[in-house]
Amino acid sequence: MKAPAAPPKDCPLCPRLAAFRHDNQKKFPAYWNGPVPSFGPLDARIAIVGLAPGLHGANQTGRPFTGDWAGDLLYATLLKFGLATGKYEERANDPLQLLNTRIVNAVRCVPPQNKPEPSEINTCRQFLISELETLPKVKVIFALGKIGHDSTCKTLGARIAAHPFKHGVAYDIGRFKLISSYHCSRYNTNTGVLTTPMFEQVVADAKKLAGL
Repeated sequence: MKAPAAPPKDCPLCPRLAAFRHDNQKKFPAYWNGPVPSFGPLDARIAIVGLAPGLHGANQTGRPFTGDWAGDLLYATLLKFGLATGKYEERANDPLQLLNTRIVNAVRCVPPQNKPEPSEINTCRQFLISELETLPKVKVIFALGKIGHDSTCKTLGARIAAHPFKHGVAYDIGRFKLISSYHCSRYNTNTGVLTTPMFEQVVADAKKLAGL
């Protein structure tokens, strides 16, 4: 099975992100400090689209959502619903494995203040396009947050105005079902924008839409 295209370890495509990455290589030499590769099997039926690596999360560990609060909620929920197996230990070489699920980010490199610029989202979209074109069994795209949702719509050539970001709402776009959730960030959970039951419900809905 052909692997999707991925950026090189020292990707130069977004100058601001490359400069930030080089600064972090000096500050945190033990960190991954590179574009974070996708995680999960190539025969997945659900593709989870996140925002970007966190500075002390995926940028440190080299695996999406690994090492920060968002990963605590995400992986606990995937384990609960049988979309992962093993144990999440906040490191890339822990026993955790995803089942029927692959995690990709709209932006592969950590952005300053966790805020990628529109040009960076657009530049990195080529890798999201490659993921969805290459993964033959994906039926459901589960987007986390508005940036992940909007970038997925653009990837699929769908008008955002006709498919606005709404928590828990599913859309038919071509061969895919797109369902989105508020991002499982610490800010959203601390402020009550997203509760664990709310998040679990959307994961359950995504699994059902995928026929799992």
